[in-house]
Amino acid sequence: MEAWILLSVAAAAFQTLRFMLQKRLSMGALTAGGATLARFFYSAPLVVALTLGYIALTGAPLPGFSPLFWLYAMTGGLTQILATWCVVALFAERNFAVGITFKKTEVVQTAVVGLIVLGDRISALGLGAIVLGLVGVLILSDTPGLEGRWVRRIANRAAFLGLASGAFFAISAVGYRGATLEIASQDPLLRAGVTLAVVTLAQTFALGAWLIWREPGQVRRVAAAWRSAVWIGVAGMMGSLLWFTAFTLENAAYVFAVGQVEVIFSLCASVLFFGEKVTRREALGIALVTLSVIAVVAFR
Repeated sequence: MEAWILLSVAAAAFQTLRFMLQKRLSMGALTAGGATLARFFYSAPLVVALTLGYIALTGAPLPGFSPLFWLYAMTGGLTQILATWCVVALFAERNFAVGITFKKTEVVQTAVVGLIVLGDRISALGLGAIVLGLVGVLILSDTPGLEGRWVRRIANRAAFLGLASGAFFAISAVGYRGATLEIASQDPLLRAGVTLAVVTLAQTFALGAWLIWREPGQVRRVAAAWRSAVWIGVAGMMGSLLWFTAFTLENAAYVFAVGQVEVIFSLCASVLFFGEKVTRREALGIALVTLSVIAVVAFR
């Protein structure tokens, strides 16, 4: 099995764990913004220490990078903040497994953004598999208990947040892949580590400043919640490092396609940890999305 596939599956597992922890924090003293900051605030020092340690251990020089690196990296960092914020806000709208599946529209949108920005292509059969995934997403977005026309039933806040998070994650993934490709090194771990360290530090300072201005007290609450939030940092660091390394080896659409196993992980988390129930309709939507992921990988 190719390394990027294993990296993507492991990244999806860590990402599921991180979103579980963020959901718990967002249900307590932290707002969606505070729970989002926790992911970067506690990841940044770990990422920097790990990257510097790797450089010292291997004896590799700090690699150079082009000016385009900064454009890709900062675009990816900003859109990842917006995407994570949308996902945390989405948890209040629908259950955990469905929320994560909404986010997985990122696979479709990453394919489009990757083609436009980096020229990454997918096959015609792969496109058909992606359309199958869209059908699953539409089934999931049909909110039960809401009366009215079908268009109105899917044009709801949950659908908007899910699609928006997918779009932002798509842009961030392509940005991160572009950034890693601008680093002058053949070592995928070094390229991933340097990119992740730069981005996470920028995200921490930028989002922290925003919250100090717009949500006074949230940064202090994030710091006070360190006993729980530090594990968000650990899970976030591991997930991001694995995603970034996979991006150096394969185009972002395929990496996210394999990462759709997160749907299965999130379904298990939803039932086992949050005591939530998944309806037959939701199970059908999740099954279609999962099937589309398998087909995307098979026909790439």
